[in-house]
Formats: sequence, structure tokens, C-alpha cells
Amino acid sequence: MNNIKPHIIIEKGVQYQLGELKDNNISYDFKKILIYLDAKGKLLFGKNFKIYEEDEVVLYKLCIYFIRDFEACKKLELDPNKGILLSGPVGCGKTSLMKLLRNIVPHHKPYEIIPARNITFAFNNIGFKTIEEYGNSSFYCFDDLGVETTGRHFGKDCNVMGEILLSRYDLFFKHGIRTHATTNLNAQELEERYGNRVRSRMRQLFNLIAFDKESKDKRI
Repeated sequence: MNNIKPHIIIEKGVQYQLGELKDNNISYDFKKILIYLDAKGKLLFGKNFKIYEEDEVVLYKLCIYFIRDFEACKKLELDPNKGILLSGPVGCGKTSLMKLLRNIVPHHKPYEIIPARNITFAFNNIGFKTIEEYGNSSFYCFDDLGVETTGRHFGKDCNVMGEILLSRYDLFFKHGIRTHATTNLNAQELEERYGNRVRSRMRQLFNLIAFDKESKDKRI
């Protein structure tokens, strides 16, 4: 991690300059960020990783959010104080991008990416302590929200992720702690999965950034 020059990142001996530092403010260059993301993506996910031109609108929104470009966020109606809900079809690259984008801001606190289904499995084994654990002040991105099964512990059913989202909502409003998530579901499907109360909280917790529903499956 390079705290003195967070706009300059070195990977495998190669230096990537994402922008210019002026008066303690970084003026980022989106094209330079894309070059870095392509290189970092290949390091993380293999040589076949690539940045797709059709994804650049989504990437631009994610980039201005993560670099906290308040002016650009305002123009695109993104609230930098909320988290990100990244939605899109199976295989369009949501999880990869959330793993990737946190690397452009090495001076910011990173979030941990946790599959929602793993949290439900943990609940099935150890019960309500799981919900308490994710209601803490740590920074999370819940991956594949909505595909997890209903939790069941000692004969009691629980909508585990719904309960955790309610806890994260309280954390957000009391302490400003953000939460991110990825999902394959649309707004109506999320409401059916979690109910109107949770869906209402999600609107206040998240900025929705969505891939086109025709986005191709990049894992094929």
C-alpha cells in the first residue's frame, strides 16, 4: 500500500499512475484507471480477463463512486455516503468488479466480500450469533444476494440476509457504515425475497448500479 502517493500503484514492478496529485487532491484519469484495472484483473483472475467496452458505463459509475468524485456522483445521482448494489445477469462480472475496484483506492478501508449463501450456511450451524456478527462495524460486500436459501436453525426458519440488511441499515444511520452487495435479482424479485420493509431499507442503504439485462455471460 502506498499512502504517500495513493494515485500511483505498483504491481509486479510496473507503475500505474491513475491521475495527478494537486494540493492533496487527486485528479483521476478514467482511461488510466481502465488500463490499471485491466492489468490488475489479469493478475487476479488470469490472462483471459479483459475490460469490455460495453461495461464502461457501469465501470465509470463505480470508479467515480470509489474515488469519491462528489461532483460527478451528483451529476449521475449517486450518493457517495451510501453503499453500492451492483445488479445484473449471471456471469456479467459483478463479483469480479467488486473485487477489482477496491484496489484503485489503496488508501481507503477495504471491504470483505462474503457470499450470501455462506452466511446462511453459517446460520444453519450456529444460529442467531451469525446475524449479530454481521451487524458489527466491519465493512462488507454481500455477494449474490437473493440466491441463498432460507436459514433454518433448530427448526426455526429465518430470512437471514433480510435480518442482516436491517442490522446494516441501523449501522448506516447511526454510524455511517456502508454496505455493498451484488445481486442477479431485479427490484421486484428482491421485494418478493425479502419483503417490503427490507426493500424500503435497501433503497436508503444502496446506490443501484445495473448492468444491461442483455449483458453476456463472460464465464462461457
